Amino acid sequence: MEQQSRLTTVLIFLVPQILSLIIEEYKVNDKKAAEMLYASELYKGLEDEQTKLWHLSANALFEMFDEEQKTGKITYPEEA
Repeated sequence: MEQQSRLTTVLIFLVPQILSLIIEEYKVNDKKAAEMLYASELYKGLEDEQTKLWHLSANALFEMFDEEQKTGKITYPEEA
């Protein structure tokens, strides 16, 4: 349970940062940005503690999100 609590805490800080980047780069409103993020494979991976994606910066996660949006694929970094 402690791992899940830590993951939740990290997501509380990361998600708004990623959403801000989506809003800025994709020129969408906050609702659309949230829909895009929560529907992404990246977000599914982010919610899975075992992927360790939550260790990455918001900028790195946004780059992965952007790649997924443009190509339909995600390249996971070695350290994730």
